[in-house]
Amino acid sequence: MGRDEATPEWVQHLAFRVASEEGLLAAKAHIEGQGIDVLGPTHHGIFKSIYFFDPNGHRVELAADIGTKEQYAELKRVAPLMLEEWSTTKKAPRHADWLHQLAREEHGLEG
Repeated sequence: MGRDEATPEWVQHLAFRVASEEGLLAAKAHIEGQGIDVLGPTHHGIFKSIYFFDPNGHRVELAADIGTKEQYAELKRVAPLMLEEWSTTKKAPRHADWLHQLAREEHGLEG
């Protein structure tokens, strides 16, 4: 089928949830053991992911939730507001900027 050459290859991917961060790390070790390059884990605030290409060239993401119940409840609360804002403005909503701050802190980055 091919991919959209106008879109970066990291954007076009399939994502699957794994049960735990330990499971994510075990999957990474297993995939690397097959000779496949794996990127990550990458910290996304409330989940961590690894990325790799399957034999057909599809980018695959495996992700493990690491957030708190309160964080997921807040995301559920703001989701309709974010969708409405996006539908109206076509600009990225800022309701969940705290997620990016969590990821920056995990990587020891400022701001």
